[in-house]
Formats: sequence, structure tokens, C-alpha cells
Amino acid sequence: MIAYLPKSAVVLTLCLLFLPITFGLLGTLLPAFGYLPALGHHGLSLQPFRDLASTPGLVTATVLSMATGLVATLISLAVTLVFIAGHAGTPMLSRMQHLLAPLLAVPHAAVAFGVAFLFAPSGFLIRLAAPFLGIDRPPDVLIPHDPLGFTMIAGLVIKETPFLLLVTLAALPQVELGAARRLAASFGYGRIAGFVYLLWPTLYRQIRFAVYAVIAYTSSVVDVALILGPNLPGTLAVQLVQWMNDPDLDARFLASAGAVLQLGVTLAALLLWFFLERLSAIMMRNARERGWRFERDRLLCRASVLAVGLVGGVVFAGLAILAIWSLAGLWRFPDILPQSFTLRSWMSASPSLGNAVVTTLITGFASTLLAIALTIGCLERELQTGRNVGEKSLLMLYLPLIVPQITFVFGLQLLFIGTGSGDRLAALVLVHLVFVLPYVFLSLADPWRALDRRYEIIATALGRSRISVLLSIRLPMLMRPILTAMAVGFSVSVAQYLPTVLIGEGRLATITTEAVALASGNNRRVIAVYALLQTMLPFLAFALASLIPAALHSDRQEMKV
Repeated sequence: MIAYLPKSAVVLTLCLLFLPITFGLLGTLLPAFGYLPALGHHGLSLQPFRDLASTPGLVTATVLSMATGLVATLISLAVTLVFIAGHAGTPMLSRMQHLLAPLLAVPHAAVAFGVAFLFAPSGFLIRLAAPFLGIDRPPDVLIPHDPLGFTMIAGLVIKETPFLLLVTLAALPQVELGAARRLAASFGYGRIAGFVYLLWPTLYRQIRFAVYAVIAYTSSVVDVALILGPNLPGTLAVQLVQWMNDPDLDARFLASAGAVLQLGVTLAALLLWFFLERLSAIMMRNARERGWRFERDRLLCRASVLAVGLVGGVVFAGLAILAIWSLAGLWRFPDILPQSFTLRSWMSASPSLGNAVVTTLITGFASTLLAIALTIGCLERELQTGRNVGEKSLLMLYLPLIVPQITFVFGLQLLFIGTGSGDRLAALVLVHLVFVLPYVFLSLADPWRALDRRYEIIATALGRSRISVLLSIRLPMLMRPILTAMAVGFSVSVAQYLPTVLIGEGRLATITTEAVALASGNNRRVIAVYALLQTMLPFLAFALASLIPAALHSDRQEMKV
């Protein structure tokens, strides 16, 4: 029976990745065409799309969604490419990797709040410049919520650049960096040009799905758009959430039609990116054939270090400002620091924090434990069959990340309502699992495959069963990567805003949903408390992932890191 468990895990994993998206899209498409028996609509109609087309500001919202997504992804990938090309194989890359790795634990909403608190007209940077500018009141300039979405793009770049950098660094060992460097240098090519000509095409194929996931996220993001994005009109995803939460139930048809449009916007963005890939390949081939060597690239290499350092610096500075605001007493403009520090904000927020923290922890732990169990089952199946995940299976893993959340989670919400089930917490855990599972699998797969199988072969030859080998050898030896993958999954669950809002239906609140809900208010102290706590939970998970193996393996020299 044990032999069938890994196979069952593979089937269950594929079902969890494919079925919620399929049924969710179906639950969105049918109301978009006027079919929703629960509200008395039994026929198909194009009226929802007609109502959508007559909505004021729809074109602007659609263009904003696509433009912010594509521009943010393009800038993030460009910074990643130039930095990796200029510094791969150098100590600088290692130092930056250690600097940027903790940034993956910071949720998008916390980064957005940090950016807002830094760059707002009454933010910390303006306070620093106030004595030199001779101002004693905040300037009348719209920085967060600017109509062109520049601040939102900046916030997305600051969050997505570390992700793409670390994904690229994970794929870097799969290319012959040293040989390519020597070959390019022998022909007089600059470091960046040699890397781009010889290694980037292969490297990009390894990270392509991650880039597509970034495009899908940035073109349909809700929480960052609410905190930093334009207003009146906002992005399309923000308007969809407003329609979905409208007390008028007939707005569900308009929201479903809008969700279909959002799917079209993301698909159009991916298609445009596909053409940009082809155009870039042609331009690179022409530059290579013409012998453009770009030998003088030292300034560009230094600029890439500045850009990556600025990304990390803004995130850490934003977290520091959040910490100061959470403890601030009276803080007038243009004072650089508060006149006093107090725990009053934490004490006033603590009564309402309890339920949100409990829901966050239960949902995060439950979805992460399920994800790690399914991942281990799938990886054990790989060992049995000797076949690693191919490109089609990898696409299946990225499917929940590439399909916009709002296009199928809304359909899942309608399906859960239709079933009459009142167990919203179980539904929330299952929906979070759809997004946690890909990250857990991708985090654990490489360490699991890299473990020397001779340990298991020896144990099997001595008569140990497969389950015994798994429990006594593989799991203890891989305790650190397993806990790290769990920390990654927990961080992903903590950061989920839209699935929690839609599936929880206001009955279940997490730290993230409460923090974003406070974004429309003016109480920076309470916002800082929630945003800081939202960041502390993932950091605590990563700290435990480092400390627990260190304690368990304290008497084993070869297993220390």
C-alpha cells in the first residue's frame, strides 16, 4: 500500500493545480454570459459585457493594468540581466545574494506600505529634504496614487527584482559560466555582451515561466494597486474587487464580465511579451553577427549594482520607517523623528489583532503542511520512476501563478456559495494551497534530487523498507531544505490578499486583508503595526527554518551549515 502513496500524491497534486482553476474559470465564465441560477438567471446573454463596455473609465483601467504589468516586468528583468551579466562569478554577486534573499519573506503589501511611507508628500524622504528645500508643510504633489501609475510600477519593481534575481541565480549553475567568460574575453567582448550572447538564451529558457508569472501577477495585482496605484479610475483588478463586493447582487454579472476581460488583458500582455522575446532575439542575433562587443561596460555594471542596492535599501528603509511609525507618538511635519515613542498603537490594535493572527497562522500552517506532504509524495514518485518534472509538468506547476487570481478565485467563490457550505476556513485553506504548492515544490525539488542516493541504496540492501528509508534517512538529512520550503510556503500564504477577501467573504480576516483595508485610512500608526506584523510572521518562519536544524544537528559536524 505504501508504494501507491506517491502515485496518489501525484494525482492529487495535479487535481489541486488543475481542477480549481478549471472550475473557477467556469464559475466566472457562466455569470459573465448571464447564467447564474442562484440569482434567477437561467439563460445566456451578452448583457453583462454590454454593461461592462458602458462603464466609465474602462479603457483607462485596462491600459493601466497592462502597461504597469509589462513595464514593471521589463524593468525588473533588465536590472536582473545586467546585474547577473556583469557580476556573475564575482564576490559582489554573493554579497548581493545574501542581501536580497531575506526580501522574499517581505509580503507585497508590506513593501508597498514602506514605499508609500518613504515617498509620500509627508514621507520620510521629504522630511529629510525639507530643511534644504525650505518648506514647512507637505508639497501638494500626488506621489502614491499618481494617475500614470509610476509609484505602483516602482513598488512592483522593488518587490519583483529580488525574486527574478534569486530565480536566475538558482538557474545559473546549469550554464558553463567560466568557459563562456574565457571565450568571450578572448575575442574582446565585454562582460555583459559576452554573457548575453553566449549564456542568456539558455538561462532565460530556465526562468521563462517565472517571468510569465511576474507578468500575470503585476498585470492583475490588487493589494499593491490599492496602496500605491491610481484612483478614479484605478486598475481593472481594483474595480473588479469593488464590483465583487457590491451589495447589489446583480453586480456579480458585471464583475464576472470584468474578470473575463482581466483574463484577456493578461493573455494580451503575455502575447505581447512573446513578441518582445522574438524581437529581442532578432536584435541580439544581429548585434552578435555585426561583432558589436560593447567592451566599455564598466559604467553599466556599476549602475546595476546601484540599482540592486537601491532596491534592497528601499525595502529595508521602508521596514525601518514602518517600525518607527508603529512606535511613534507625536510626529509633526517636517520633524525627522517623532517627539516621543510609545506602545500605544500596538496596545490599541491588539484586541483586533487576535482573530486575524489566528486565522493567518491556521491557514498558513495547514496549507503549508498539505503542500509539503504532497510535494514529498511527488518527489518520491520521481525517485521511483526515475523521471524528473518535464516542461509540461513545470507549466502545470506555474499554472496557478500564470492565470490571474481574480479570474478564477471569483468563480470559486460563487461555487462555494452555490454548494451552501459554511466551512469557510477549510475552503480558504484549500484555495491557499493552490498558490502555496507551486512555491513549495520548486523550493524543495532541487535539494531533494541532489541528495546522494547511495545512502538509500545501502539502507535498502540492509533490509530497510522504503518508508523506513524515507523517515530515517532522507527526511532527517533534508530537514533544512524541507523547513526552508515550508517557510517559503507559509510566507506565500501570509501574503495572499485576494483569495482571502473573496473566499473569506469578510467573515475571515488575516493580517494582510486587515492591513490593506486600513490603506484607505489616515492612521499611519495602526497601518504600520499591521504591516510590520505581516512582515514579522514570515521572518519568524525563516528564522525557525534556520534554528531548528542547527539545534537538531548540533552534534553532527557534517550536517552543520
